[in-house]
Amino acid sequence: MFERPRSGERAVLVHLDLQQEQGREDLEEFRDLTLSAGAEPVAIVTGGRRVPEPKYFIGSGKAEEVKEIVAGQKAEVVLVNHALSPAQERNLEKLLQCRVLDRTGLILDIFAQRARSHEGKLQVELAQLRHLSTRLVRGWTHLERQRGGIGLRGPGETQLETDRRLLGERIKQLNKRLEKVERQREQSRRARVRNEVPAVSLVGYTNAGKSTLFNRLTDAAVLAANQLFATLDPTMRRVPLPGGEFMVLADTVGFIRHLPHDLVAAFRSTLQETREADLLLHVIDAGDPERTAKIEQVNGVLAEIGAQEIPQIEVYNKIDLLDGTEPRVEFDDQGQATRVYVSAATGAGMDALLEAIAARFQTRVVRQELCLPPSAGRLRAQLYALGAVRAEAVDEAGEWRLQVELKPQSLAALRKSPDFAKLLPPL
Repeated sequence: MFERPRSGERAVLVHLDLQQEQGREDLEEFRDLTLSAGAEPVAIVTGGRRVPEPKYFIGSGKAEEVKEIVAGQKAEVVLVNHALSPAQERNLEKLLQCRVLDRTGLILDIFAQRARSHEGKLQVELAQLRHLSTRLVRGWTHLERQRGGIGLRGPGETQLETDRRLLGERIKQLNKRLEKVERQREQSRRARVRNEVPAVSLVGYTNAGKSTLFNRLTDAAVLAANQLFATLDPTMRRVPLPGGEFMVLADTVGFIRHLPHDLVAAFRSTLQETREADLLLHVIDAGDPERTAKIEQVNGVLAEIGAQEIPQIEVYNKIDLLDGTEPRVEFDDQGQATRVYVSAATGAGMDALLEAIAARFQTRVVRQELCLPPSAGRLRAQLYALGAVRAEAVDEAGEWRLQVELKPQSLAALRKSPDFAKLLPPL
């Protein structure tokens, strides 16, 4: 149902400058989205309105202008850089006599091309079906009502009703299958928590260089291309940190302004990796003149998925493209690294970034010398099982003197035993 033609499509781009701040979009970004979808922009139509027009969104005069350009350029699709209502989309298609896609439909199309994993394909199909369900009337208007009269009564269900029912059943199936995938992800997360391996998630605006950074840190071979939404399926790798610790690093889908709600809902299990992370690396294109606005957009999406409270380190990437910018780390008043300048392409600043990440997790470790009597052999065995013992000596009284490093959650778990609580340091 959703396969696209292999060849490129001639597209007319339509962009309006709206006075309402929440309705504004970026034309250059929309052009990049068009190229990422494999379309060929043959013309760009721009205009300005105070508020969208109810029938065509762009106004009847501008719609006639687009119609002439479509005919003159032999365009196959019109892409509108805004969210259209189903009625507006239908009205424009009827007038222009070609396919019309709004910004949401274009992003869904790109996601459909990028999905490679089983989970990714399920998520994209779910988002597409939810989007399509509001537009089902298109193409079936002649079957919306059954005719009355003898010999003209229908079988009891119109084609439109049948399609809606089938869509609803398919959406239920997809939700069940995604819930199963989510349970499997949850089991993996619980295993990581038990092993006390910190989870770090790469987040950022699309095309900020997350996958290039991921490849640099992990020696992986994740696709890193200069196009929007090059990465769709999440990838996770174990990465060593300075000091002997490890972290699990996740490369996730990039964010974009006005990310369709259907996508956010469909990708909830993927975005769960971000919500459950111990630390977010917010990757930013250091040379992007729009970086401040894009930082706000990413933080807005993080708030939408419930990840706004997770600690962040801002990673300013692509400094190799800037004159006079060297790798460096900026700290806050508490001495925590808050901003790191790197080049994922050249590897500059990678050591400083790993040190900054390691320092974040070292603060969670309780370092203590324990003096255990010979009767505390069970506690000593538990400490060794956790890998918490850094050094051990036996004094003249026959007591064990252990240098230990314990994470707060491990210490809390051990203190639940009354026999261990009196031998351990306070929380």
